[in-house]
Amino acid sequence: MLSCPRHHHPLHFHHHHRNRNSTTILQLSSSHHHHHDQTPQNHATTTTITTSDKPILRTHNSKSTSLLIHHLKSPNQTQNKIETSQDVITPEERVKLQELTLVTKKRIPRFPGSVFQTKAESLDSPLQTLFRNQSEDEYNSENDDDFDEEMVVKAIEIRRKVTAEIFKQAMRKKGKFGITYSTNLVNRLDDFVDFVMIKAAAMKRMDEFKFLSFNDRARRVIEELNVVSLIRWLKHNAVSYPRIAKLIYMSRGNVESIRRVTEWLKSIHVKGEFLGSVLTKAGENILERPIEELDEIVWYLESNGVRMDWMGYVMSRCPQLLCCGMEEVKTRVGFFLDMGMNEKDFGTMVFDYPRVLGYFTLEEMNQKVNYLKEFGLSNEDVGRLLAFKPQLMGCSIEERWKPLVKYLYYLGISRDGMKRMLVIKPMVFCVDLELTIVPKVRFFQDIGIRDDAIGNMLVKFPPLLTYSLYKKIRPVVCSISYHILREVYHYLRTPPFSP
Repeated sequence: MLSCPRHHHPLHFHHHHRNRNSTTILQLSSSHHHHHDQTPQNHATTTTITTSDKPILRTHNSKSTSLLIHHLKSPNQTQNKIETSQDVITPEERVKLQELTLVTKKRIPRFPGSVFQTKAESLDSPLQTLFRNQSEDEYNSENDDDFDEEMVVKAIEIRRKVTAEIFKQAMRKKGKFGITYSTNLVNRLDDFVDFVMIKAAAMKRMDEFKFLSFNDRARRVIEELNVVSLIRWLKHNAVSYPRIAKLIYMSRGNVESIRRVTEWLKSIHVKGEFLGSVLTKAGENILERPIEELDEIVWYLESNGVRMDWMGYVMSRCPQLLCCGMEEVKTRVGFFLDMGMNEKDFGTMVFDYPRVLGYFTLEEMNQKVNYLKEFGLSNEDVGRLLAFKPQLMGCSIEERWKPLVKYLYYLGISRDGMKRMLVIKPMVFCVDLELTIVPKVRFFQDIGIRDDAIGNMLVKFPPLLTYSLYKKIRPVVCSISYHILREVYHYLRTPPFSP
């Protein structure tokens, strides 16, 4: 086998390959000399100049020569492979490229998040060149759907921030609110901001607003709702901004209902400092109820002994009454009237403890009445007891009454004794056992009084448990002990009388 020569003369190489490629090789080998035309007509001249000057030519071995020839023979195939490799883009890279294009896309300098008409020349995205070899079905795959959803969420977040800024600006300019107050209030009104954003977007379908920008439409919605002046009015009526935010959320876009119900509450003598608490604690349907139904509830309570002067106080302490239906109100009032109360007793009971009427459920009220009857009280006795001390209805059976009954039983007090204590001083069943009753009983035990004697003392004089230990009971005991010891000491020092 003949070995391939190590060096090839350019003339010899040209002799075997008389084509365009050979001409190119010849010129590359002598590129450090004068430049000449590469046309076939000047080929001989070029060869003569190169041979006569005897330059130092670039030499090739057999492998490099064959590789170069193969490369020059198939330039189109190599280019197609490079283009094919460029077309293979992973979904992650494609998302990054799309985000980069959205970020670096030139926009008209306007307020951040504003919408402007896209020009026709910008409809062709630079990303279309990256996906030119993909079919339409492949482009609408699940990855693209997830990406589109993510971009929609980002767009909504931008719109939400823009709407919040427009709302803050309206509060500062038209409402004369401070930056801190506006920011704190708007941060609690996410649902209302979404409502304004959706309504502003829906206004684009109307012919009179379709040419307005989103910012102008959002400002128009805020002006039509008249929410800024309402906030100023509520603040003037001593309503805090957390409650204002809750009221606007409860209104569900109908902010005028807040003003309507607030004016009605002021008409029944609800003070300004309680307006916010009444509206927020009454229930979500308070703003949806007509004024006629509320007037009917007030009239019915007034006809059963609750004075109109007391009505504001009652509604301030028990706003749940405003959400009760008329039938439920009649049932609750009849629950107490059936126990023998007259209108005067019922009215004073509601004024003393308004929550007794509307805060507790009817089932819970029946359970407490039945438990009190277990002490031997009749239905009328329970009625008189509740009329005198309606706070009993606010005590828990499991947490307050049963532990107290068990403790009194260990002191030797019978059921009749507990009944006497309940009738004479019902406040005993309303105080805390660990903080009020136990320390006083321990004090009596420490001074040497037996448990049964303590029980008899409490049955005969139940108000003793309601006195202060350190302000009344202990000073009195110490004073009595001092006088007794003084008399004993004086008696011991005096000699007996002699006849």
